[in-house]
Amino acid sequence: MQKVASTDGTEIAYDVAGSGPGLVLIAGAFTGRSYFTPYVEALSTAFTVVNYDRRGRGDSGDTAPYTVEREWEDLAAVQAATGARFACAFSSGVMVLLQSGVPFERLAVVEPPFRTEGAPPVPDRYVERLQEFVAAGNPAGAAELFMVEAVGQPKEVVDQIRETPMWTGLVAMAPTLVYDALQLRDSAVPTALLESIATPTLALFSNASPAWLQESVRQTAAALPHGKAEGHEGTFHTLSPETLTQVLADYLV
Repeated sequence: MQKVASTDGTEIAYDVAGSGPGLVLIAGAFTGRSYFTPYVEALSTAFTVVNYDRRGRGDSGDTAPYTVEREWEDLAAVQAATGARFACAFSSGVMVLLQSGVPFERLAVVEPPFRTEGAPPVPDRYVERLQEFVAAGNPAGAAELFMVEAVGQPKEVVDQIRETPMWTGLVAMAPTLVYDALQLRDSAVPTALLESIATPTLALFSNASPAWLQESVRQTAAALPHGKAEGHEGTFHTLSPETLTQVLADYLV
């Protein structure tokens, strides 16, 4: 593990593995760098993989007050420290990448959760309620709000997860759900932002994901000046490490 100081002094933890051109992985909500272990193992056969904890997660620090720009600066610091040429962002982490302006040569984005037709609605007062749970010292409430109302998991499934060792880690990351919600803005496809991005970008979806998520990827690629959408076999909101490695090796290198 290595650390780099971001613009505001917050230390951002990252690992580097493999050989080849540098590739930074940018996590979505409820995801620390430990989640990417199998992806790093696969991707490191083709890339020097930079796997970092977004602020407030894992071994990275956090500094109040939070603004979305701080995470853009974090990514810039990681890229400057490692010299990575490429970046691949997942889910809500896509907005960190696309808004950051960090000068990568090529980008890949995996299922940004922009709400297209057929998507579940954004929960009422979503950001405010997340903030209220965190301020009240109830991160578990924020976690349940995200999982049940934003993602759409049945409450009984979440209740089962509460009884597993996984729950402790999720609760520890729950305050950062506010960060992802703020990065996503109103969760609509950010057409104006996308149209301003000249970097060649590959937008990916799993064929097993809901139609609205697949459509989010297609609309994202269509709005990008140099965007391309591809669907591959996978599971819900996920491509396998082996599939992602093959696709990125073909596109980025």
